Amino acid sequence: MLTLQPFASEADLAGLNLQSTLLWSEGVLRLQFRLQAPDGLLQLANPASHRQRRDGLWQTTCFEAFIGVAGQAQYWEINLASSEDWNVYRLEAYRQGLVEEERLKTIAIQQHRQCREGLLELELSAQIALGDILDDACQLEGSLTAVLETSRGGLSYWALKHSGPEPDFHRRDSFCWRS
Repeated sequence: MLTLQPFASEADLAGLNLQSTLLWSEGVLRLQFRLQAPDGLLQLANPASHRQRRDGLWQTTCFEAFIGVAGQAQYWEINLASSEDWNVYRLEAYRQGLVEEERLKTIAIQQHRQCREGLLELELSAQIALGDILDDACQLEGSLTAVLETSRGGLSYWALKHSGPEPDFHRRDSFCWRS
């Protein structure tokens, strides 16, 4: 498990821990996020009865992955909400040509949530079949990130690596994970 760090340390985020994994094998990208936080600290949507592709998920609590083929400008942004709504975007280069990746019609998402002794534990996993989009043998690079909305309405930005003066998950120099 890899530990995500907040862009800026904030006293009201004390006790929050976010870890993740990213695996690429046989044309399937597997993501897992494990969040521990004091109960009531974060705004989390309840799982929807019917998950769907939705835009704007990053405007509230959203778990994300950014992946690209090493040496290529094109990359993908994957958004997973605690409601289990999702989206995958393709970009041609840094913040250019954002479009929904229409070759993906659905992704498999699982979630487990519990609260014990005032501590919320949430585990969100996704399997994304990319075999029709990417060659199984290609070398991927990426970053795992999250936008977390506090119960007070503020947003906190988490990533494996923050490489700029502002939170910017699209920066390729922050893609520190390699397949």
